[in-house]
Amino acid sequence: MNPAQRIPALGDAGLLIGRLALGAIFIAHGWQKFDDVGHAAVTKNFEAMDIPLASLSAYFATWVELVGGIALILGVLVPVAGALLAFNMAGAFWFAHSDNGLWLDKGGYEYVLALGATALLLALIGGGRFSVDALVWGRRETPERSTVAA
Repeated sequence: MNPAQRIPALGDAGLLIGRLALGAIFIAHGWQKFDDVGHAAVTKNFEAMDIPLASLSAYFATWVELVGGIALILGVLVPVAGALLAFNMAGAFWFAHSDNGLWLDKGGYEYVLALGATALLLALIGGGRFSVDALVWGRRETPERSTVAA
């Protein structure tokens, strides 16, 4: 029996920690696009990378990162926020990093892969019991799995 089965709150605490960390990272990146760099500069960078609809894509990336990060921290609409953030990271992978290999120091995709995979994990699992989603929608219980003796 794994520790999360013995102490059910451990898994939910792990989801909370993951949501807080990932949310903070996405908020920082969204805020950087919004306040430090600005929409015009983000659009220009996206145009240079041949990202379709660069201006609209710049708005999408900025606001999904900023609002999605806040949603993860609060645990609000975690499956939606996680899916949008994973989609955003798929775009970053495809348009900015895939040709550079894995390693981050060479402009590679290891960072966006980790962020995207974690966002997708949260989209599929949800925010856990320590989230606004759990307060509003209730915790969805999974049926007990029966074990068959070998």
